[in-house]
Amino acid sequence: MTTGLVFGKFMPVHSGHLALIEFARRQCDRLIVSMTMSPDDVISPDLRLRWLTELLAPYPSIEVVGETNEFHDPTLPLWEATKLWAAFIKRRFPDVSVFFSSEDYAVPLAHHSGLRHVAFDPPRQQIPVSATLIRQQPARYWAFIPEVVRPYFVKKICLYGPESVGKTTLAQQLATDYETIFVPEVARAMITSNDFVLDDFIRIGQAQTDAVRQAERHANRILFCDTDVITTQIYSEIYLHEVPSVLYELEHQVHYDAYILLDIDVPWVADELRDQGHRRLELLTRFRKELDMRKLPYNFVSGSQSERIKSIRTIADTLLSIA
Repeated sequence: MTTGLVFGKFMPVHSGHLALIEFARRQCDRLIVSMTMSPDDVISPDLRLRWLTELLAPYPSIEVVGETNEFHDPTLPLWEATKLWAAFIKRRFPDVSVFFSSEDYAVPLAHHSGLRHVAFDPPRQQIPVSATLIRQQPARYWAFIPEVVRPYFVKKICLYGPESVGKTTLAQQLATDYETIFVPEVARAMITSNDFVLDDFIRIGQAQTDAVRQAERHANRILFCDTDVITTQIYSEIYLHEVPSVLYELEHQVHYDAYILLDIDVPWVADELRDQGHRRLELLTRFRKELDMRKLPYNFVSGSQSERIKSIRTIADTLLSIA
């Protein structure tokens, strides 16, 4: 019975890794996929292990394990580092007789361990990508990122500001332009009047957070969000002079890569829910203050619809590293 080994940081796991694992799986009765973890990993080990486990769950012959890199010392020469790794592999995985990789360290590791090594596409001609390239420019290498991993790399832009500054129209247009989706202001589908109780704002904040989390799973590289939970806090204070503490907790569950504070230099458009038209300048100042208090960087965007679209596209292209 042949037991094989594939190991790496999988930071993140991508289609090149999956091709390597499939290549190895076909040549083994049992395959161990070992994910190494180090203190300076830039992506959470728990998250990476969850990705791997989910992606490989359909294959009963594959065992996924997480291992702390006890020999993490970037100053060690490759020969010495692989000698330590070889001893660890022999001790931790005594049944392994062959390992598979695309890396340069495979040759000295095979020498030290006495294990057979099978190389898979070392020049990466079949799948020209690496985890480093994905971390640096995820949008450019989007096709190589598995669906379960993509939400981590989705760039999120929050269109932010008081009533009637064009957030919804902009979100819809930008989503179309970037062939992605947008998150609407869920409150407008949940309320029929401005006669609130605290529980209303809690429900709105939770629903807005859930909507972003759900949309992340389906977005194409970038996600435009019409409002956020800070906005929910502001209106809770305006209408009830109180902010439920849970809204501050919800605020920290979503990280936006860019905030766009929209100017009030567009006509006020009244509807059955908007009732703060007489306080536009005051509210703009309040919205700005909330960002400043949190030391959140933002872009202040004004002008016509086309000018706003152009400004936000520049910001979005920079986030996607395609400017």
